[in-house]
Amino acid sequence: MKVIEYHPRVPTEVREAVQYYEEISQKLGDDFWNELTQALEYARQFPEHHHFDAGGHRRSNLKRFPYHFLFQEKEDRIRIIVVRHNRRDPKFGMRRK
Repeated sequence: MKVIEYHPRVPTEVREAVQYYEEISQKLGDDFWNELTQALEYARQFPEHHHFDAGGHRRSNLKRFPYHFLFQEKEDRIRIIVVRHNRRDPKFGMRRK
């Protein structure tokens, strides 16, 4: 089974998004966190079910929130490159390895 590996900036991106939604309501922050963790787990189990973006990374869109993450599939793991808002500049995070 593949493991999930994160770029060092990803935890900060996630924390900022969770904090934003928690300022609206604790439940909304929890809902965002739960949907993100479920999407990450799905990507870990079924990376091939995710389409490629223009930069060649696989992309996973959250259903309820305007966020997505990009990842690379390796033989024994997936590496989460960036978690970003859908309106964020598409180049944001693309230089990461």
